[in-house]
Amino acid sequence: MRITLLAIAAAIAFAAGPARADLHITRDHGGYVEEYKAKYKRIKERKERVIIDGICNSACTLVFGIVPMNKICVTPKASLGFHLAYYDKAFTFGIKVTSAEGTSDLMSYYPDTVKDWIARNGGLTTEMKKIKNGEELWKIVDPCPEEW
Repeated sequence: MRITLLAIAAAIAFAAGPARADLHITRDHGGYVEEYKAKYKRIKERKERVIIDGICNSACTLVFGIVPMNKICVTPKASLGFHLAYYDKAFTFGIKVTSAEGTSDLMSYYPDTVKDWIARNGGLTTEMKKIKNGEELWKIVDPCPEEW
C-alpha cells in the first residue's frame, strides 16, 4: 500500500509540474546530416516542441528547416553556428574536405530568415559563423514563452 501511495503522489507531482520541451538542446555540436534529418522528421511528425537553450551548431541547425518554426524557441543561452558541409572524414583520410553538394542540401532546408542571415554575414565558409541571443537571433526564431 505504501508503494501505491508513493506512486500516486509522484504521478500527481509530475502532472502538476511545469510543461517541458520535448527536445531541449543545450550542447549540440552537430554530426551526420542524415541522422539529424531523421531525428527532426520524427519530432515534426509527433508535433513535439524544441527549446534551444545553449549551443546548436552545424547539422543541429537543420531543426529550422524541418520542425515548424512555431514549435521552436530560444532561451537567453541559445547560440547557433553555421559552416560549409564536409564529407565524412572516414572517407577523406581524416582531412576536412568541404562538400558543395552537402552545403547545397543544407541550404535547401533553411527558411529564408536563416538564408538571409547567412548571406548578410558573408555566406557559409569553413569557419563557424555564430548567432548569439538577441535581436539577430529573434529575427529567425522567437524567444521562449514563459509557459514552455
